[in-house]
Amino acid sequence: MRTLITNIGELTTNDPSSADPTGALHDAAVLIDHGRIEWAGEADDVPTDAEGYQEVDAGGRAVIPGFVDSHSHIVFGGDRAEEFEARMAGQKYAAGGIRSTVAATRAASDDELRARVRGFLGEMLAQGTTTVEIKSGYGLDVDTEARLVRLAAEVTEEVTYLGAHVVPIEYADRSDEYVDLVVGEMLDACAPHSKWIDVFCETGAFTVPQARRVLEAGIARGLQPRVHASQLGPGDGVQLAIELGAASVDHGTYLTDADVTALAASDTVLTLLPGVEFSTRQPYPDARRLIDAGITVALACDTNPGSSFTSSMSFCIAVAVREMGMTTAEAIWAATAGGASALRRDDIGVIAPGKRADIVLLDAPTRVHLAYRPGVPLVKHVWKDGAQVR
Repeated sequence: MRTLITNIGELTTNDPSSADPTGALHDAAVLIDHGRIEWAGEADDVPTDAEGYQEVDAGGRAVIPGFVDSHSHIVFGGDRAEEFEARMAGQKYAAGGIRSTVAATRAASDDELRARVRGFLGEMLAQGTTTVEIKSGYGLDVDTEARLVRLAAEVTEEVTYLGAHVVPIEYADRSDEYVDLVVGEMLDACAPHSKWIDVFCETGAFTVPQARRVLEAGIARGLQPRVHASQLGPGDGVQLAIELGAASVDHGTYLTDADVTALAASDTVLTLLPGVEFSTRQPYPDARRLIDAGITVALACDTNPGSSFTSSMSFCIAVAVREMGMTTAEAIWAATAGGASALRRDDIGVIAPGKRADIVLLDAPTRVHLAYRPGVPLVKHVWKDGAQVR
């Protein structure tokens, strides 16, 4: 399929060769050839050999790269609406609520979980998300964790083994024994279906020494590390992530000055999850401080039933702009190229020759409308690998 998208009012390319990090162009066009970007630039410069392409008139609307959601937990059973209601009434969020989802997930069949995942992916795609990372972590036993990564691998190559999400109830007061399972039989079952390994390094979840064991075991099996850290309070999880070369450390709600300095000097991306702070009433991270320090920042939804039950990247962008000090351009970059960086991918999140043709046509004249019109469905068309899927 060869497609020409023309009459683009504003094109966000994120082309790193541009002086502007977002590579914004006006009165632009894009050529797609068999799933890849062939050319992108000003409409007056469309290559003369573009005749015969299927033409799509953008009608002066804005075009952006497909969103890259680098943090999600969408393989699970049940929901936790009552827990959300309790938080809105003043109850404090704690990591232990995950265990209620574990029970529902263990009880669900493969087909039930598969249908749930595909439903969430449909929601995400309709809202412009073309790449999704999916974590396990709601099984916490060998058989269920293996099921979760296997089901995730049916729909994405970005699969994360998160057996170290919390300690399950049957291992209460025996957390080191549970870590033995995570780095042993459970890792053996899950590694063949996974690309990443993650750990929730937090009070109420896993200590730094336990997290180190988990990550080092995964690395030894060829998995790449990611870390949940500093969500509920300051700790040493960020420093551990950097030391072990993690692609991303996620949450970062409570960062020390030393954390900020270390992240700025590292290749580790900081993935911010504004839906979590919205849902848990925790303080929002100061993204302005982080970006000005030189940290590479990504935005993701963290779709999960407990702390962020949203699949809308545009909602997260609006919150990041309103509450976290980001400009709209920075937030969109973080939700596209930033997410790609958190997955160590250079073929997505960018509209440039040779990259995957994952493209979103907004029903708006500029990208600013994603923050300017929160809650309004502004995605008109979506292309995934060059095929129009919406």
